[in-house]
Parts: sequence; C-alpha cells; structure tokens
Amino acid sequence: MKSLDKSIKILDALVRSDGARVSELSDVLGMPNSTVHAHLSALKQHGLVRTDGDLNKIGLKFLHYSGSVRYDDEVFSLIEPKVTFLARETEERSQFIVEQDGQGVYLFTETIGDAAVQTDVRPGKFVGLHATAAGKAILAHLPDGRVDEIISQHGLTAYTPRTITERDALFEELSTIRDRGYAINDEERIMKQRAVGVPVLNPAGDPLGAFSVSGPAHRVDSDRLHETVSGLLLGTAEEVELNIQYR
Repeated sequence: MKSLDKSIKILDALVRSDGARVSELSDVLGMPNSTVHAHLSALKQHGLVRTDGDLNKIGLKFLHYSGSVRYDDEVFSLIEPKVTFLARETEERSQFIVEQDGQGVYLFTETIGDAAVQTDVRPGKFVGLHATAAGKAILAHLPDGRVDEIISQHGLTAYTPRTITERDALFEELSTIRDRGYAINDEERIMKQRAVGVPVLNPAGDPLGAFSVSGPAHRVDSDRLHETVSGLLLGTAEEVELNIQYR
C-alpha cells in the first residue's frame, strides 16, 4: 500500500507541474532519486507516464480511463451535447461539474466562438466547490451537514479577494441560490471572470452535477447573468432532468 501511495503522489506531482525531471520530483516529494526512478519506470511500463525529452509527463493511458468514467453512466451521455449547446448559444465557455470527495471536478468543457476566453479549465481538473458557480449550485442542494464536512476537509481557499472564505457567508449565499434557482460566481475564482451555474437534480432532489457558463466580467455583466444566461441554463437543466426522470 505504501508503494501505491508513492506512485499516486508522483502522478499528482506530474499533474501539478505539467511534467518534471526525476530530481525535481525527488525534491518536491522528499523521496530518493532511486525511489522516484523505480516508480516512474513501473508507471511507464503501464502507459501511465511518458517521457518528453528529460521530462516525465502523465501518460496517454489516462485518456482511456477518463473516457470510461465520463461515459459509463447513461446520464452523462445526456450532458455533453448540452454543454456544447450552451457554448454555442452564448459564445462563451460552458462546462459541467460534478462533486467527488468534497471537490468539484470538471467533467465536460466546451468553448465555441472567437471571443470565448480560454482559462485553466480542462476535463478532470479539481477545484473548490465554494469558488465556482457550478460548485455553489451543487453545495446549495447538499445537506448542511455534508457541506460542513466538505468545509472541514478542504477549507474555504481564497482564490481571489472576492472568494467566500467564511462559513456563515457561504451558507447565506447557498440559501440565496436555493431561492433564486441559480448561482453566481462574481470573480471568485479568477479575477475579471464571472459565471452563472445551475444544478441538475435527480428525481430524489440530489445534485448529479451542475452546468455553468463563464466569461469576462465586462461582457458577462449583471443583466446578462441574471436575465439571459440564467434562463438558458435553467431551461437546459430542466430538460435534462425530465429526460432523466422519464428515460
């Protein structure tokens, strides 16, 4: 088990660094060069690590695994076309986030249009739920006790000066989201970027995930967030929920 833990730590470090040398991994993880080299060799044999010059990077085998995760649930086959639809309709970036182990995970992302802004978002990226519109939409439909567990486990990281970092303020925001039906991210994860998010609920009322649309603050202003984009998202989520209920 300890050997597996070390391999996972090496993979995590490679993701964070977008590639690293053996010596760099050794320094970051506090492991001897020989240990890092041995684990990398084993990971390479299974296609989980590849080399690019003298850099070690995540292997393409993970694309096989990620494809299995994204399409092993019939529900998610309903989601991806809607992410594309939202990107096309708004000409902004759209995405669908799910919750795993108290964090948000980008499952699908799409950018259509010359003006749409590319950021650090990619499928598989983890992010704090409290700092994204989709994440807050999910939190708003979890039991309070579960939200407290997530806060205890991961904290409320300040991504920008506008991020909600106090429990009471977050719970007040979640109450507003439940009343309003959608969540707003007002430069809370990336400065000069706003987003609106809407949950997708199963028939029992539990969140399966959430759609969101994001763009630069000067273009995605308050009126557009609250009037146009939110309505489009609410309609899309409702359509998916109906398809889930009667499929």
